Amino acid sequence: MRVFRIVAILLSSMLLAPFALSQEATSSQDAVCNFEDGRQMIARYNPIPSGRNDGPPQGKVWAAGNAAWTLFTESDLMLGNSSVPTGAYTLYLLPGKKEWTLIVSRNTAVDAKYDEKQDLARAPMEIGQLSNTADKLSLYFGHTGPKKCEINVDYGKLRGWVEFRQK
Repeated sequence: MRVFRIVAILLSSMLLAPFALSQEATSSQDAVCNFEDGRQMIARYNPIPSGRNDGPPQGKVWAAGNAAWTLFTESDLMLGNSSVPTGAYTLYLLPGKKEWTLIVSRNTAVDAKYDEKQDLARAPMEIGQLSNTADKLSLYFGHTGPKKCEINVDYGKLRGWVEFRQK
């Protein structure tokens, strides 16, 4: 297990090094899910202001603030019916009127243009109204059960969520 952690730290340092530069300039934040076995899933995002928006722009793949979110996982996961192996990825959101879609991309360049050919997984997200408008994009994980973490995305008056399951 110790060797795995060292390899994971080295791998994340190499793959996520470009994200460190953007973190300094944009004050990115991390959302962390801690599984029972000590492994983590971390999402990094830029908490851009939502202003008076009801929600994110609908009908097209969205990278908030023109930068994809990043995802690093120390464990193999399932998102919907798709497998997400241990590693580093980018996340995108496809907002719709009645549901959103979370996209996990193999691409690791946060400033790269979205490329559907790089999609590893897509999963529908449930959406609901917030009682208070979120003044900025907020992303966090909720530990919903053994080997389960739900990613929550708040923006404007809406919250979207979908569950990751640890294999």
